[in-house]
Amino acid sequence: MRRAAAALSEHPVAAEATAEVIGDVLDAIGPAPDLAVVFVSGDHVRALEQIAATVRVALAPGTLVGATAATVVGGARAVEGWPAVSLWAARTGPARAVRLSAAAHPGGVALLGADELADAAGTLVLVAAPGPFPMGAVLDELAAVAPALSVVGGVASASAGTGADRLVVDADVHADGAVGALVDPGAGVTALVSQGCRPIGEPMTVTAADGPALLGLAGQPALDRFRQLVAGTDDAGREVMRRGVHLGVVVAEHKVDFERGDFLIRPVVGSDAGRDAVVVGDVVPVGAVVQFQVRDASAADDDLRAVLAGRSADAALLFTDDGRGARLFADADHDAAVLADVAGPAVAGMGCAGEVGPVGARSWLHGQSASMLLFDRPPTRRGARGAPLG
Repeated sequence: MRRAAAALSEHPVAAEATAEVIGDVLDAIGPAPDLAVVFVSGDHVRALEQIAATVRVALAPGTLVGATAATVVGGARAVEGWPAVSLWAARTGPARAVRLSAAAHPGGVALLGADELADAAGTLVLVAAPGPFPMGAVLDELAAVAPALSVVGGVASASAGTGADRLVVDADVHADGAVGALVDPGAGVTALVSQGCRPIGEPMTVTAADGPALLGLAGQPALDRFRQLVAGTDDAGREVMRRGVHLGVVVAEHKVDFERGDFLIRPVVGSDAGRDAVVVGDVVPVGAVVQFQVRDASAADDDLRAVLAGRSADAALLFTDDGRGARLFADADHDAAVLADVAGPAVAGMGCAGEVGPVGARSWLHGQSASMLLFDRPPTRRGARGAPLG
């Protein structure tokens, strides 16, 4: 019997869809997996509580996590704009349910539930409600209290900002905050992020900045450096740049030569001609090494395949941006199909309004990216005398 399984149903009746995916997962791996994750399209949001209750009774997972999403992934398929339920389950070793909520205060964010994760190791699969939950600040807090913890997941996306998204953790359904499952370090997982960009120009050091405004790059006004880059680009390159330019910020500062995975991608959101500044969607400090980047279907496909090159896995969870799929590739299934080539049919996931995954030494909130958790090998379980079981 396999270690993990995923099942997808597009039945428009929630009860029928739930029965189909539970039956398929039971046939593949049997009852009582350590962890189950359910993804539900917005069409079934009112039935989510019943869907979760049925999964808990019929499958009996040790921990259950779930979320609503505009895109639901199962196997090599991604369903956009149609009713869908996806169920993923695996024998991961112990997985602990997590519930986080946040409250803003003048000094920043008070993260409720983080104390239970202090000094935690392993991987936290985390899904959050959109809107007021400050995912970026929460990840900053988690990096401080649990630096060895890797976080992978995303922000629910079914409601398009209407507040109708829902989250599941075990027997509870929530409309806010975040829920997740802490997977033991012995589960044998690898967290990967494909940010989907390719660099243009050369790396430069930020020599002057004011918050998100880059004032100087390599000793010249930042806007002048950007104009020079545009002037030296051919017509095809300028067309790609018109669709959006990004900035890669090096997070592995000890390196001299930079490559894929060394950059944290942030959008360029505008310019300030009065200050000859380039404005970025994040704060970039003086001294940081940066490089302009572009994203199109070709770059995103190349990056995803490069990130997964040489990998193999028994199963995977996928948190891909809702701006990818058919909007970027003209193929809703693109990310799911590429990942299923590596991890087999036991793939499930969701389209997100922001993805979470590690770049460098910690996890970040991303956009237009694909964050993946690969389950590489069965966990080692030992008997009373320390002998491996199974």
